[in-house]
Amino acid sequence: MMFRKAAVGGAVAGALLMMADVAAASGFALLEQSGSGVGNAFAGGAASAEDASTIFYNPAGMSRLSGRQITVDASMISTSAKFTGTGALPGDMGGNVGSSSIVPNGYFVMEVNPQTRIGLGINAPFGLQTEYTPSWVGRTNAIRSKIETTNLNPSVSYQVNERVSLGAGINYQRIRGELTSFAGAPGTSSMTGNDSAWGYNLGALYNVSPQTRVGVSYRSAISYNLNGSVTASNAPGLITPITLAIKMPDSFSTSVFHQLDSKWDVMADATWTGWSAFQQLKIMVVPTGLPAQTVQENWRDTWRVSVGSNYHYNDQWTSRIGLAYDQTPTSYAFRTARIPDGNRTWLAIGEQYKTSSKGAIDFGYAHLFVNNASINATNIIPNPGPLVGSYSNSVDILSVQYAQSF
Repeated sequence: MMFRKAAVGGAVAGALLMMADVAAASGFALLEQSGSGVGNAFAGGAASAEDASTIFYNPAGMSRLSGRQITVDASMISTSAKFTGTGALPGDMGGNVGSSSIVPNGYFVMEVNPQTRIGLGINAPFGLQTEYTPSWVGRTNAIRSKIETTNLNPSVSYQVNERVSLGAGINYQRIRGELTSFAGAPGTSSMTGNDSAWGYNLGALYNVSPQTRVGVSYRSAISYNLNGSVTASNAPGLITPITLAIKMPDSFSTSVFHQLDSKWDVMADATWTGWSAFQQLKIMVVPTGLPAQTVQENWRDTWRVSVGSNYHYNDQWTSRIGLAYDQTPTSYAFRTARIPDGNRTWLAIGEQYKTSSKGAIDFGYAHLFVNNASINATNIIPNPGPLVGSYSNSVDILSVQYAQSF
């Protein structure tokens, strides 16, 4: 029974949070739902409404689109995360535990009548992956971690009058996870699980003037009950069913977009995320109903603020720039090897080329300067062993987007 608890606890600690240390946004969120937004560091996300990706940032923005539009995007997120310190076992530092992953998304908007639009978004709001070398000093805490989410977001917008538009969407989200860690010589334990859940998003867009608009947007929390099992490589007949309840945070954004003149646009955004909903991670063994492992997380609510600008050279070419500051929900006292997150500063640039009056290609690049994240893991019961040190992290994002109206 002691081995079973150790295997289950080691395998599922932070099961849904395994990508947090390399996610582009703080915590384990992914903001990369728009290639046009990357170039501005997502400043003005709830107010810009340039293309169909507004379904994710503010569904009310669909009211600014005419006819039908398809927008597709792919973002390559390349992360670097390097640990220096000591762990429970002798070994190496784990190498660069970051990775390169592609996050695709797509959107479709259709005008029903002059006041009403409907749309569908398909994206991945949370995820990425990380993998330490099997011989690293903290292998009792984590080796391989992976999470994938798929979100279907049907939406509708209604233009109340010339100034006000409202929008709403339903989110059906599915999550899949895999986690491995060292569970005693010579084996490793592995956990896989999945679940699906529902949420919603709301938005409003107010035209202060023909040159200025303000947007507000809310995305609901989504609660999961991840069901899966744990297996051990040195005990192939041992399969233990487990369950893990976790709540993805809600968020609220306020954005402004202002056209200075025919050449310049400026925009800004402030987004609050309710990470304080995540205070404790408790993995339960299904047959016994007893906790296999408890991780005290004590995450905090965060703010992300950004500013950006567009410069229109002519009818075809537009350049973008953006700057953002993104708080981490983690703290030194409760940081774990699976979530060595730090405050980050975004510096972004982008370019748009209009292939025709109805088509546009966007390229965006952002470099994220991530603060070093110190760790002294003592908040896991049962404790997998000491892990003391610091993480040096950075992130690069490259996005390509194509929007076509018809």
